Amino acid sequence: MKKWLLSVFATGSVLALAACGGGDESSDTATDSGSSEEDKTIVVGASNTPHAVILEEAQPLLEEQGYDLQIETFQDYVLPNTALEEGDLDANYFQHLPYLELQEKEQGYDFENAGAIHIEPMAVYSQKYKSLDELPDGATIILSNSVAEHGRILMILEAEGLITIKDGIDKTQASLEDIAENPKNIKFDYDYEPALLTQLYENGEGDAVVINSNYAIDAGISPTEDSIAIEGTDSPYANLIVTRSGDEDAEKIKALVDVLKSQEIQDFITEEWQGAVVPVTE
Repeated sequence: MKKWLLSVFATGSVLALAACGGGDESSDTATDSGSSEEDKTIVVGASNTPHAVILEEAQPLLEEQGYDLQIETFQDYVLPNTALEEGDLDANYFQHLPYLELQEKEQGYDFENAGAIHIEPMAVYSQKYKSLDELPDGATIILSNSVAEHGRILMILEAEGLITIKDGIDKTQASLEDIAENPKNIKFDYDYEPALLTQLYENGEGDAVVINSNYAIDAGISPTEDSIAIEGTDSPYANLIVTRSGDEDAEKIKALVDVLKSQEIQDFITEEWQGAVVPVTE
């Protein structure tokens, strides 16, 4: 079975390494998930923070139910879906619905949303200014090269009055070409991997940088204390447990989702991140 690892070097560059390890003893952990009552191993791919941290908190709760939760960590947004597609994972936990839908469209994945767990409010940071209102004419805002995130970012900027988005389009799918009004002539630089944005912010690059909360938290940056604008808690970008189609009904996947949506885990998320990560309540 393939095992996926990702290392982020001190220079800020990201290198994804895929290593193969043999052995038939683990062949039933990620394929035909839930097909046997004896299948009590749940292999989940996750971003380091907060996803893997939340899963670690869930491990003893699942162990009480007889499940062995194994966590594989990733630092990019490509390999977790590749590993799930190839059967190396039972589920992954890192993406929101707009990204999932885009990946299914572009890559042909047959995945299923098994449950929404938390929201990581995206935020805007600056070493030079204390608010978006202070941005000068022609200021540069640095974004990630993840096109699926651009609509989300534009929605934040529109809510803050910095831009407006054209009428008649799905704002979650908006692109930079869908900006209707840009009175400050803001320039957008979007040539960077998401994991590099924290380094760009710390180096004072651009006038502002938009960073996903999981990367900010991992770098010791507080979305609630250090940002100059932050996404509202009514965001449609909840992070999901995603499985291959059909596996969402497996008993072990249901057990995983139930534990992650339990009061114990919701309380943990609230206390651990104080609003930087928000549990989904249904």
